[in-house]
This record gives sequence, structure tokens and C-alpha cells, in this order.
Amino acid sequence: MNSSPYEIAQTRGVAATNSLIRNTYTLLAMTLLFSAATAAFAMALDLRGPGLLLTLVGYFGLLFAVHKLQNSAWGILAVFALTGFMGFTLGPIVGMYLKMFSNGHQLVMTALGGSGAIFLGLSTYALTSKRDFSFMGGFLFAGVMVAFLTGLAAVFLQIPALSLAVSAMFVLLMSAAILYQTSALVHGGETNYLLATVGLYVSMYNLFLSLLQLLGFASGED
Repeated sequence: MNSSPYEIAQTRGVAATNSLIRNTYTLLAMTLLFSAATAAFAMALDLRGPGLLLTLVGYFGLLFAVHKLQNSAWGILAVFALTGFMGFTLGPIVGMYLKMFSNGHQLVMTALGGSGAIFLGLSTYALTSKRDFSFMGGFLFAGVMVAFLTGLAAVFLQIPALSLAVSAMFVLLMSAAILYQTSALVHGGETNYLLATVGLYVSMYNLFLSLLQLLGFASGED
């Protein structure tokens, strides 16, 4: 019996979704490894962080490049440039924790393991349950904007308690973002694997940093 046009379209849709998910997670794994390499490079040379302003300019500039080149072969290069830059900025932060706390290695590994476990757990749930989390889009945008501006205020006003509150907010927001972004892959909310990769990477990056700061405050040993 010949398949109906609907069944053919549905089969092609499933194949396209599976290909999108596979490409996204393959590229994500590669960018995480590249980011770890650039972070290790910065730590090996004992480099200082580029500073808040340069970090923001570099991040948003490279993010703009990814969006501009999302349908071009150059887009992959832009993705690696962005994630490599973010890894480079991460190196001095991790190095600071290793120097500042006698149990710094434990803190870093715990934050890394926690981030990985949260990501795998939430991604697996979104992929297997196939629940649509698109309703979270507006909440996430508003929440990230509030947390970002509050974080800037905490930096300029030098209020440690406010920084910790922002870190706790980001743990929750990035966890929700992973659900939202993975759901978008399944339900067609995101069809470009370069943008999907960057979105998931940024969520994991912020999740790791936020967990590291919370762990440093709660169980760091001088």
C-alpha cells in the first residue's frame, strides 16, 4: 500500500527533527571540548580576564556574527569563535577558584558535574516526554533581563549577597532555558542547529559559573 502524502510528510518531518537534534548535540560536544581547551590555555599562561566590558563586547559581537552567518558555512567558524572566546574568559575565573580555595579542584569538579547532570537530566526529559515548553519563552526573556541587570548592579555596587542571589536566579533560569531550548528542537521552534548549539552552550556556561559561585560561597575553604 502506498503511503499517503500526510504520512510521507510526517516521516520527512521526523527525519529532519532527528537530523537537527543529532547535528546540534554533535556540534555542542565539539564546542564544549574546544571551549575547555581555550580555558586550559588561558589557565596555563595564567592570563587575566579581559574585563567585563570587553567580555560583553566580544560576546555580543560574536553572537551577532553567528546570527548573521547562521545559513552560511562561515557560521560554524563563528560558533567556534564565540565558544572559544567564552572558554578563554572562563579560564581566569576557574584559575582564581583554584588559587583562592584549598578545595578549589573539588569545587570546580562539583560544579562541572552538577552542570552536566542537570543538562543531561533536563534534556533527556524534554526529548523523551516531548512536552512543549514554548510557553516559557516570555518568562525566560523577562527573567534573564532582570537577572542580567541585577548582576551588573551587583558588580558596580559590590554587593556580594546580591551576586549570590543572581547566581541562584541563573541556576533556575538556565535550567528552565535548557528545557525550553530542547523542546524547541523537538517541536520546530528552532530549525537551525548553529543557533540551537549556541543557545544550549550559553545555558550550560552560565549554569556552570552560577553553580561554581554558589559552591564557593557555601563550601569553599580558604
